[in-house]
Amino acid sequence: MTGITDVARHAGVAVSTVSYVISGKRSISPPTRRRVLDSIAVLGYRPPSAARSRTLGLAVRVDDGTHRPLLAEFMLSASVAARRYDRNVLLLTDEHEHSILDAALLDGLILMDVGVLDPRLDTVRGLPVPTVLLGLPRDPAGLRCVDLDFRAAGRLCVDHLAELGHREIVLLGAPGAACRRRAGFAERTAAGAAERAAARGVRLTHRPCEGDWDNTAGTLTRVLQERPETTAIIVQNEAATPHLAPLLRGFGRAIPEDLSLVAVGSDAVATAGSPLLTSVSVPAAEMTARAVELLMDEPGRAGERTVLLAPRLTARASTAPPRSH
Repeated sequence: MTGITDVARHAGVAVSTVSYVISGKRSISPPTRRRVLDSIAVLGYRPPSAARSRTLGLAVRVDDGTHRPLLAEFMLSASVAARRYDRNVLLLTDEHEHSILDAALLDGLILMDVGVLDPRLDTVRGLPVPTVLLGLPRDPAGLRCVDLDFRAAGRLCVDHLAELGHREIVLLGAPGAACRRRAGFAERTAAGAAERAAARGVRLTHRPCEGDWDNTAGTLTRVLQERPETTAIIVQNEAATPHLAPLLRGFGRAIPEDLSLVAVGSDAVATAGSPLLTSVSVPAAEMTARAVELLMDEPGRAGERTVLLAPRLTARASTAPPRSH
């Protein structure tokens, strides 16, 4: 069984240094701390429960330019769920994949914003603590994952609009940085929407969209010039969503009389303005509760397990049949 002495020998430091890294009782230089954490992960060392902090890590990306009101919902929901097990939540925000090695000193890790081909997963698979992904990579072998079925969410949005009679739809998606890193939520929603559009004879135009006013206005102007017959928009960008109604009013287009609008994201964003938006909600509370349950109820479970939550669409005032229908 691996002990603290083995970690110290592997890292080339004193046992006391390993102890200080684990306890946090003394400041250790970042390179030395990283070397100790690397050794803990490589050797699979599990500090005694008394030395750990009864804390779960919540790892999120912060540098891809995405403004996500949902993040606050995930953080609060994770904290509430963890307290049911007498645990706290530590937010891990460093984008570098090796930052998640800090979770080796915690009771478990929830990894958010998982990409289809996420470079952090090799590190995650080597951690000596239970881990659950909020997201679904292409290869989930050996991992436990909880996610909204975003592919089904894309299909659901197109179905709703097609049943109202829309045949020309625009999908305003995540920012370019999220698309370039192949964020799972963005890629799967777009894929599901494209599949259903093809099956129903609907033309779908997908455009990434930055979330600030000027970029949203520019993207919206260009795509409506390219597709003047557009009668409906699906938006999966919470920063851009509040800008759409005032921008369209400025273009002389009313919602839903001239353009129907469906949002994928937080219900708080969908219901914050006028009109209230038809939306597919991302159930942050349910997702984080399931993730914490998997961490705490099945801490020693090995192998793959995927929980995909079925999407639900709530029809509100922003969708209606097109004028010509």
